[in-house]
Amino acid sequence: MLGAARRQLGSGPMLGQVLRRLRPAAAAEVARGYSAAAKEMTVRDALNSALDEEMSADPSVFLMGEEVGEYQGAYKISKGLLDKYGPDRVLDTPITEAGFTGIGVGAAYQGLRPVIEFMTFNFSMQAIDHIINSAAKSNYMSAGQISVPIVFRGPNGAAAGVGAQHSQCYAVWFAHVPGLKVLTPYSSEDARGLLKAAIRDPDPVIFLENELLYGESFPVSAEVLDSSFCLPIGKAKIERGGKDVTITAFSKMVGYALQAAEILSKEGISAEVINLRSIRPLDRAAINASVRKTNRLVTVEEGFPQHGIGAEICMSVVEESFEYLDAPVERIAGADVPMPYAANLERMAVPQVDDIVRAAKRACYRAVPMAAAA
Repeated sequence: MLGAARRQLGSGPMLGQVLRRLRPAAAAEVARGYSAAAKEMTVRDALNSALDEEMSADPSVFLMGEEVGEYQGAYKISKGLLDKYGPDRVLDTPITEAGFTGIGVGAAYQGLRPVIEFMTFNFSMQAIDHIINSAAKSNYMSAGQISVPIVFRGPNGAAAGVGAQHSQCYAVWFAHVPGLKVLTPYSSEDARGLLKAAIRDPDPVIFLENELLYGESFPVSAEVLDSSFCLPIGKAKIERGGKDVTITAFSKMVGYALQAAEILSKEGISAEVINLRSIRPLDRAAINASVRKTNRLVTVEEGFPQHGIGAEICMSVVEESFEYLDAPVERIAGADVPMPYAANLERMAVPQVDDIVRAAKRACYRAVPMAAAA
């Protein structure tokens, strides 16, 4: 692999070209709409096109993982890439996450830009030492002398009927670690813009996709389809404006939050839905600005409730906007149990649209102005 790294990277000038290519993500407003949408694109195609364009633009980018080549990806995210870029840049691996993740981190040390695919992030546990102790900490421990430009990507969270060992959300696990960036795309725009940003970033990025979203289609504008399109890391998006209650969500739960907001609108409640996009860094400014407008907050996540993303958001609001709250924060999360296999129990273990609707109603109907309560 080191020989392949030398062939890919070349000498000093090549490294310079790679570093010069690290252009910052395009500036974007927190609220980016779909008004200029030109066509629809599935999340699968958005990820595939982002990988293709970044590999075409930068020869130091390569993809490695189980079945990414000959099989064209377990979920067909890497379809066509082996034929286009060859086996030196689209590498099929054995079923050994610890092995190929370590190789990827070593390649990143040498200036390459690996994209490591996990068939599911549940399998990343086999490689967590390389991710946490090597990728996340090396820049700090080397006083900035070692950069680790690597992306770890794959499906995260619950799918359907795959049991407890294949259904866990790892957003909060990785968001706990300094040195990592954690991204959670929802739409095709998110998937395309955030994956490009992740590949170009000089630091290790955890890119948490959702298996059930791969086949979903979303409107995309001509801007999103441009090869230079890139979203800023650490910026949330207001998917729907509102004035009565703020709902924060990420990944698949954004869609549920939007459905809940539509139901609430028919009952006279105007809900603002924030697509977090980035878990670490977290766009605290956007969240607090929304809460200061709506005076109420509902957080939604698929993972376990204890020490969750919702808890962190709640604390941020308490620290920065407590006096603006007119009701207690409502937190929606998965059940605090391993994921059941039975379909009826599985549904009960993950948040549903009705759960979000009820939480928003509680926040709105039991609101007590803090000044009056005092």
